[in-house]
Amino acid sequence: MTELSQFFSHIDGMEVALASWQTLAMLAGALIFSVILGLPVGIWLSVTSPTGLAPNKFSYGLLSLVVNVMRSIPFVILFILLIPVTLALVGTSLGVKGAIPPLVLGAAPFFARLVETALREVEHGVVEATRALGASKRQIILHTLLPEAMPGLIAAVTMTAIALVSYTAMAGVVGAGGLGDLAVRYGYQRFQTDVMVVTVALIVLLVQGLQMLGDALVSRFHKR
Repeated sequence: MTELSQFFSHIDGMEVALASWQTLAMLAGALIFSVILGLPVGIWLSVTSPTGLAPNKFSYGLLSLVVNVMRSIPFVILFILLIPVTLALVGTSLGVKGAIPPLVLGAAPFFARLVETALREVEHGVVEATRALGASKRQIILHTLLPEAMPGLIAAVTMTAIALVSYTAMAGVVGAGGLGDLAVRYGYQRFQTDVMVVTVALIVLLVQGLQMLGDALVSRFHKR
């Protein structure tokens, strides 16, 4: 017991609690806005794709290109590139507020692609049956595609949330705070192994919790 307490001698409960709160705040804020932005983009990609409800080669190609470019930029580089935009939007590029805009722009394109994939997996026969009943494209999207794709959409939100956890850790390296910042400043730069172990364990627990919650919701909607 004494050896264990000595190993964790550098742990500051208040520091760990603050870093955990910052990570959760970044995750929640970024996830909400990523879903708000990514969902309509994913729907538009699905609808205008060659096999969609309203195929449009130009619109699909242009939006697909933008999404692919945004997804191709490493998050740390994206964070730095967006500093002027972040300053204009929230007035700072540091802390939780400064991290959310780049987190959203990093995660929203990823989520949009997952939404497109989820909607594409809806059985074509279900869509055709709804169309045969005289439903408009808007009605098909709202009352057929989205409800039928709900398990896939929940899985997409879960995957995006997990990706955002790793993004928040990287954001901590460039001044956003959170568990990533704690791991780098104390665990790496000051060689405090106990801090590194605790921060990694908390991140693993967070990811595991998100995955379990997502799996439970997917299972529930599949049963419906």
